[in-house]
Amino acid sequence: AGPHRAGRHRLEIPAELHAELAGIARQLKATPFMVLQAAVAALLSRLGAGTDIPLGSPIAGRSHALLSDVVGLFANTLVLRTDVSGDPSFAELVDRVRETDLTAFAHQDVPFERLVEALRPERSAARHPLFQVVVEWGDDEIRALDSLEELPSLAVRPLQLTVDAAKFDLVWHLRPRLGGDGAPAGIVVDLEYSADLFDASTAVSLCERLVRLLAAALAEPARAVTDLDVLAGDER
Repeated sequence: AGPHRAGRHRLEIPAELHAELAGIARQLKATPFMVLQAAVAALLSRLGAGTDIPLGSPIAGRSHALLSDVVGLFANTLVLRTDVSGDPSFAELVDRVRETDLTAFAHQDVPFERLVEALRPERSAARHPLFQVVVEWGDDEIRALDSLEELPSLAVRPLQLTVDAAKFDLVWHLRPRLGGDGAPAGIVVDLEYSADLFDASTAVSLCERLVRLLAAALAEPARAVTDLDVLAGDER
């Protein structure tokens, strides 16, 4: 089977919620990415994906100082296995995510191919062997462009690439925006999805549900994940 047709939907998490997320991340000794990963896993679990949620996450692969100035692609993919079992609170889920992620980061140099060989998952040409959902945390695109514009004799402009084929069921591209003072200014959420599995209205609903669940979780981190609000008013 070949790649699925790709669809895309964009939504922005407002600055106020971004600031709350950053505050809760500090309080829980986690990163904003870990908090959002917990929210994505909680949403998928609430929507019927079970309690063992493996999420793929690309990393730069430049953990060694010798590679910092080397031009080339060293990227690797981590499998972040998120445990939502036992009806944890959102804060407890973030704790689990933090421990899992730190362990994964510590072993990030293990080639992905070796991981697949060791785990020997059931293989299918139509599906990725270890995960079907990806969560990717990127840089502030505006700041990245600003830094490039400081280079002399270099003209820079953003280019939006068109994605025609979906490699995974869902890919959550998360792009934080920061103000001039470094304060949270919102997070751009680009959801890339398999149009053979989901229609556009479902993609819109997934993004809206993520923001709704995140807002509820940040307001009450001690609340059980199963009690967090994911329904719109007309769905209750």
